[in-house]
Amino acid sequence: MRTLPYILSFVFLTVILIGAVHLRKDDPAVRHRGWSTYAGTPDAMRYSSLTQVDTSNVHLLEVAWTHSSGDADPKGRTQNQCNPIVVDGVMYATSPTLKLLALEASTGRLIWSFDPWSADSSTVKDMHGYLAVSRGVMFWQDGKGADRRVFYSVGRKTFAVDARTGRAIPSFGKGGYILLTEGLDRELPSNAYVMGTTPGVVWKDLLIMGSKVDESPQAAPGHIRAFDARTGKRRWIFHTIPHPGEVGYDTWPDKDAWKRFGGANSWAGLSLDTEKGIVYVPTGSIGGDFYGGNRKGTNLFANSLVALDASTGRYLWHFQVVHHDIWDRDLAATPNLVNLRKGGKTVPAVAQITKHGYVFLFDRYTGKPLFPIEERPVPQNALPGEHPWPTQPIPVLPEPFARQSFSASDLNEMDPASHAEAKAVFDKVKGTHMFSPPSKEGSWIFPGFDGGGEWGGAAVDPASGILYVNSTELPWHLTMVDRPGRGKPEASAAPRAGAALYELHCQSCHGADLKGNGPSFPSLVGIGKRMDEKRIAAIVTNGQNMMPGFAYLEEGQVSDIVGYLIEKDRGAASKAPSMGNAQAQMKNDPLEEPYAMTGYNRFIAKDGYPGIKPPWGTLNAVDLNSGKLLWKVPLGHFDALTGKVKGPTGTQVYGGPVVTAGGLVFVASTQDERIRAFDKRTGRELWSAKLPAAGYATPAVYEQDGRQYIVIACGGGKLGSPSGDSYVAFALPKGI
Repeated sequence: MRTLPYILSFVFLTVILIGAVHLRKDDPAVRHRGWSTYAGTPDAMRYSSLTQVDTSNVHLLEVAWTHSSGDADPKGRTQNQCNPIVVDGVMYATSPTLKLLALEASTGRLIWSFDPWSADSSTVKDMHGYLAVSRGVMFWQDGKGADRRVFYSVGRKTFAVDARTGRAIPSFGKGGYILLTEGLDRELPSNAYVMGTTPGVVWKDLLIMGSKVDESPQAAPGHIRAFDARTGKRRWIFHTIPHPGEVGYDTWPDKDAWKRFGGANSWAGLSLDTEKGIVYVPTGSIGGDFYGGNRKGTNLFANSLVALDASTGRYLWHFQVVHHDIWDRDLAATPNLVNLRKGGKTVPAVAQITKHGYVFLFDRYTGKPLFPIEERPVPQNALPGEHPWPTQPIPVLPEPFARQSFSASDLNEMDPASHAEAKAVFDKVKGTHMFSPPSKEGSWIFPGFDGGGEWGGAAVDPASGILYVNSTELPWHLTMVDRPGRGKPEASAAPRAGAALYELHCQSCHGADLKGNGPSFPSLVGIGKRMDEKRIAAIVTNGQNMMPGFAYLEEGQVSDIVGYLIEKDRGAASKAPSMGNAQAQMKNDPLEEPYAMTGYNRFIAKDGYPGIKPPWGTLNAVDLNSGKLLWKVPLGHFDALTGKVKGPTGTQVYGGPVVTAGGLVFVASTQDERIRAFDKRTGRELWSAKLPAAGYATPAVYEQDGRQYIVIACGGGKLGSPSGDSYVAFALPKGI
């Protein structure tokens, strides 16, 4: 009997230890010590539980190491938006030309480099110089850790690379890669625009991935797919444009919509609940961003947050954030998964930030909103043929993190001439409501096409439930015009093919005058002097940098566009119509759109600064428990305006923040090429450092050999910034 107390004690201690192990597994302090996936962990909280760097010593941070890949384009045409990962002391990252790098996490020393252009000759042949961006990579290993792989996308190819050797794994897919253009349950051209830019998530032996597709009416479908991590074989697919018999199919008045329409893709990245095996999918709009007369209805599952069973792709629930999108309001960021306190209970939640500056908050298992969301009436004065949805969902709480409107009193007054020009534009654009339908009179998109919130995403502190998000505060204006053969009788005369095709496919980005709109939409004036016809034709067909390719155009149609561009430079008319006549194409095209936009027009004043008063970029703290906006501070500064405006100006921002248990929010993302640390409680700036190029990316935070590091990709290349090719890691001086 003496042994009974010992047995009972053993059982009691066993129960305690099992409980402790369970708590450690669920404890954010344990789960968020590393940075082994895009956005830190599968829940995409962009949170680190490391505390070595805190509010008391952050001012002592210094450069610990720098790695330069040496492949930036000196003309500012490359970028690097990668959020690197760290596994067992090795950092996996990408370079501006999409090489995959393995670096020693404590020194930045190169271990190996995988070059997709030399590893597979067909990559160069298929891409014709196309360089997309890569925002990160995926890591997978088998149960014993013997097979360790890094997956990442280069255009339409997703490669499997041996994590130890840096060599492609020949047993995966087509000798080391899979083609994202295949397995979409629709016949597509072999060089269709289906790209991988943001990594997916890894669930057991599955790679679950979204894609970036063209935004035209001819876009490929953006279905979500899971691939076998060993073989590359497709294991399941969720049709974001529902097929017959699937959930959501009956919402489409056009029963052949699944055959005709594209888009509804998830290009911003996915989040994963690893305990329940649920993947959360944010989607974009249906192809044909600004006219939806040929796609009546709400257009499920576009512009939606969709929850799927990660093992099977089975639909669980969804919420559509924008109905019948005609404003390009893609869900542009990964959802954040966090546990909140509501009514004295812990509620598993999912938070989705949006381009128009809202946070939608749901119970992540039921899809029930955690705060009321109202369907509010919106303007209906649309173009003939358009049928806007009569209401749009607006959260009562949380409070928006971006300005929702502006008036004449908000116009920038720093320079009288610039103010007068801005006022003239403001008076000309008539649509002032956030959901004013596109029109010939023009409408404001504010927050702009790039947000508000964007692909950098938000960070959430699991201890407090506070969400941190940076926001661009820049209006854009949208104006529509009749396409060839539409509108007034005198406009119906058949135009020359090149001009018509340019208007149909190119004008929205490069403008009617070919002058473009800033570095993101470069000028085509004089293009015939910079490159030959063959090179221009290759770019039109296959795309380059951020430009999609138009692989579905016939050879004669491409020739017509090239001829138009060259003849336009000479001040002459475009080539005579050929087999690529635009009128014939439109007549036979079931996705014909009667209107075109005049271009993506940022509201930039004559002095080169935004046409509204600063701040032009902000960092914001939103309490997800109460729904209240706690603080808002300018993010970034134009040094040339010091003394001319009160306080920091803020700048346009690309890339997201990271929050730490040390009381800090780290964020780069600004045009002034700095990385900063803010006190997460107050928003006070505590530290900043100059970078070799703008850090339009999200930092990663990790610990190696007892030292905490903050690393940022310095790629520049956007908004006229010089391109860079460095990763810079910061840490406290050794011995502190």
